[in-house]
Amino acid sequence: MFLYEKNFELQKRKAMESLKEALEKALVDEDIISLLEKINSLPNYFTTSSCSGRITVMQMPEFGDKVNAEWLGKWHRRVSLEEVLVAVKKHDSGMLWFMLHSPIIHVSAKTLKDAVELLNLAINCGFKHSNIKSISHKKLVVEIRSTERMDVPLGANGELWVSEEYIAKIVNLANAQLRRAKEKLKRLEEEIEKLKKN
Repeated sequence: MFLYEKNFELQKRKAMESLKEALEKALVDEDIISLLEKINSLPNYFTTSSCSGRITVMQMPEFGDKVNAEWLGKWHRRVSLEEVLVAVKKHDSGMLWFMLHSPIIHVSAKTLKDAVELLNLAINCGFKHSNIKSISHKKLVVEIRSTERMDVPLGANGELWVSEEYIAKIVNLANAQLRRAKEKLKRLEEEIEKLKKN
């Protein structure tokens, strides 16, 4: 038996305490809570982190410097052009980005067999970029992740490179992709239910 199997119950208890705290502080995306509850109700799995997918406007001091980046706007839902333009107008330095990130869920599994079963389930639900993120003597983590993603540079140092009309087009595209990603989350939740019944 691997160490991560021996320590699984203890790690799950700690993770559930952390999740409870996060829920109490409203730090968990509302539209993913029921899926997390269903995954965590399964004896051989528990979630460690999650995001239900998001649209963001961000400024970075330099390309790739996410540590010192500043969120100008962040939404885990469909967003209006007006909301994005308000965020864009806050830009005053560094590079300005409009981004869409797909849902991502990290799940600890008790055994390699459990990890592979969850991975296959996620891929069949459309989460094509899912993988076994970590496999070590301490933990076994499945990353459930989809393909929806946009990283669009909009300007730099207070200067906007694109028109409002262009921003409107990418907002519409991002909203359509986010809707598709959220539909995959619903599908995964239904499949997790079936897994629970088995």
